[in-house]
Amino acid sequence: MANSRRSFIKNIAIAGAAIPAVSCRELAVNDESRENVHPRGYTNLIGVSTYSFWHFDRTREDATIENCIERAARMGFDGVEILKVQMSSEDNSYLQKLKRLALHAGQPLMGLSTHQGFVSPEREVRDANIERTRKQIDMAHKLGIPTIRINTGRWGTIRSFDDLMANKGIEPVLEGYTEEEGFGWVIDSLEQLLPMAEEYGVVLGLENHWGLGRTAEGVMRIVNDLNSPWLQVTADTGNFFEDKYEQFDMIAEKAVLIQAKTYYGGGNWYTLDLDYNRYAEILRRHNYRGYISLEFEGQEDPETAVPKSLEMLRKAFA
Repeated sequence: MANSRRSFIKNIAIAGAAIPAVSCRELAVNDESRENVHPRGYTNLIGVSTYSFWHFDRTREDATIENCIERAARMGFDGVEILKVQMSSEDNSYLQKLKRLALHAGQPLMGLSTHQGFVSPEREVRDANIERTRKQIDMAHKLGIPTIRINTGRWGTIRSFDDLMANKGIEPVLEGYTEEEGFGWVIDSLEQLLPMAEEYGVVLGLENHWGLGRTAEGVMRIVNDLNSPWLQVTADTGNFFEDKYEQFDMIAEKAVLIQAKTYYGGGNWYTLDLDYNRYAEILRRHNYRGYISLEFEGQEDPETAVPKSLEMLRKAFA
């Protein structure tokens, strides 16, 4: 029996030696038909932002982060992006509770959407926002979240957000200052955050989100100037009003998270006609394999609109 076993192993070894060694990379390159196939049957995992269930309506008791995680699991998403202002606490016990709930729900916490503003001539204001962002990096680290959405901030010369949206996100520069100075403040502030981002393993994703980040040119000017793997882009499909596909293409190369807007029932501030097959084509061209995070921003009930959005995104990114 021992001799038979040794003979069998020897024959297997001889047969194996006759097969040329091929790396996984070579297999991927040589088989183009399989290059973009995801094991689950689609290219990108589809997550959902807790914002999709909330929309800044603080009276809605059914849109706690805990509830959003459970709803995301029930609806069949692949992960959850947390909107920071929805969180009821910053205590570590609360953060660990959310992480445990997400684990049991099978919903990875894959993004933390935060707010900050560095477009201010006052050093004290910028320093306060740097410190706020440091706390948010620490929070993401404790939650096991690998990337946070950050903003440039804006001039604040249009006080009402409704008025800002009516003006397509464009606002006058603060009197006595220049846009060039504004970019300098943002770049200097973000540069101070990069060492902590690297130490904690949290990528900063600068979003195309009003202020100096309203255009692709503005976003890429900041990202390219700092030239760090710890400062990339959170690309939002709903925040470009002009040349939206061309601008999206410009920032897709640096994207670490995609926020995908839908507007079933009509948008709260505006409604955009978005072709997600086209967005999927752009992202495939840039070899983006990360999450698509749904941000439902319509007036239809999320219980019906969010699953419809998920189905549409599944098809687009198939």
